[in-house]
Amino acid sequence: MRVKALETLLNEKGLLDPAAIDALVETYEIRVGPRNGAKVVARAWTDPDYKQRLLADGTKAIAELGFSGVQGEDMVVVENSDEVHNLVTCTLCSCYPWPTLGLPPIWYKSAPFRARSVIDPRGVLEEFGVEVSEDIEVRVWDSNAELRYLVLPQRPAGTEGMSEDELAALVTRDSMIGTALVEAPAS
Repeated sequence: MRVKALETLLNEKGLLDPAAIDALVETYEIRVGPRNGAKVVARAWTDPDYKQRLLADGTKAIAELGFSGVQGEDMVVVENSDEVHNLVTCTLCSCYPWPTLGLPPIWYKSAPFRARSVIDPRGVLEEFGVEVSEDIEVRVWDSNAELRYLVLPQRPAGTEGMSEDELAALVTRDSMIGTALVEAPAS
């Protein structure tokens, strides 16, 4: 409500171009969205050398694909495996890697998600439909003003013959936060 009031006031004073704001929002919601991150994940799944660079220096490897900028300057990539499931949150505010994931979902910024993801990560994951067995360690990564995290989800079985573009289409924003798993396409 305050944001809308501020936007209206700035617009009335001629200090804000509504078309520019709409274009910016559209860029992050439609053109960028999580597609950049999905391309990063698909490349890591198909190129072992890239994956190694990505896990060693996420910022540099992501920039190799042309994705960097404000809110994505310092990136750490954490890999899901048969032993570990990663979940990203920001307990202080809503730090989020815009250049790779687009705009943060509303729930990511909510106080209940931010608090409960640290206290009860398995419960939070269950609410998202992700059941993690007790023998899998759940690690919670707390983004902050200096550092953002990206989950490298596990590649689903049965996707070995798929191209990088086809794989990228399977990857969702939520899977790169850790609140979803990547599913193989129905055959």
